[in-house]
Amino acid sequence: MDETKRLVAEKLLETGAVQVRPEKPFTWASGWHSPFYCDNRRTLSFPLVRDLVRDSLCSAAGSFREFDVVAGVATGAIAQGALVADRLRKPFVYVRPTPKDHGMANQIEGFLPEKSRVLVIEDLISTGGSSLKAVKALRDTGCTVVGMIASFTYGFPTAVNAFREADVRLETLTDYETLIQAAVSGGYIKADSLSVLREWRADPAGWNQ
Repeated sequence: MDETKRLVAEKLLETGAVQVRPEKPFTWASGWHSPFYCDNRRTLSFPLVRDLVRDSLCSAAGSFREFDVVAGVATGAIAQGALVADRLRKPFVYVRPTPKDHGMANQIEGFLPEKSRVLVIEDLISTGGSSLKAVKALRDTGCTVVGMIASFTYGFPTAVNAFREADVRLETLTDYETLIQAAVSGGYIKADSLSVLREWRADPAGWNQ
């Protein structure tokens, strides 16, 4: 197991950023029922973990070709993106889901020069829909998106296919399988819950435990 993947997964569990609850599933905004919930914003409240996530994102950024601007996807990745931009000494912008309905009606907040090369920071990837909307908004300005880094991915085939079709390179700090292994090793869940978790991941939209 990749050391960064394992360490980030452990810290997400330790801080409660990820909760695994097969016996009492969560309801997502989409209406899906899930035994698993991820809120990476919680890591911002723990300085050492915040530093780990920031430094891991910066390290991953080094694997991308040159870029001019860091963009965070609102709202979950605004803080993480700003931390990365600050550490790398790059300009920062963030991308709203839709343009504001008042003022300048901006969808992209901050100064984004024309034809910039942009690295996008995201907090988590589920279906990939909202993340790729941000990519489209950036591309519509004439900028080039060199890729995206997210803290966590569920690894749903829908998202994998969507990123491939959009021609967006995606890197993540950790993933569902790594986190589940860490949850079992750390005693957050029992091994006999694995079958339920894998059933859910195979068909999250249709699962209703």
